Amino acid sequence: MSETPEVRPLVVTPVRVVIALCLVAPFVAMLWVGSYAKTDPTFIGIPFFYWYQMLWVPISTALTMVAYQLWQRDQRGRRAARDGGAAR
Repeated sequence: MSETPEVRPLVVTPVRVVIALCLVAPFVAMLWVGSYAKTDPTFIGIPFFYWYQMLWVPISTALTMVAYQLWQRDQRGRRAARDGGAAR
C-alpha cells in the first residue's frame, strides 16, 4: 500500500471567500497607487500619500487576524464534521 496523502477536493464556502477578501484587500489597496498618489488631504501635516500607507499597517494586521480566526474556526468545524461530532 502506498503512503500517498489523501487528496480532498477544493471546497469554496462563504467563510473562505471572506478569508480571501481579508487577505487580498491590503494588496489591492497598496498596488492601486493612483488612488493615493496625492498630497491632499493632509493629516497633522503629513501628506495623504504617507498617512494612507501607514494606516494600512494596522488595517492589514486586523484583517490578517480576522482571516486567521475564521480559518481556525472553519478547520475546527470541518474536523468535527469529519470525525462525526457536532461543530462548535
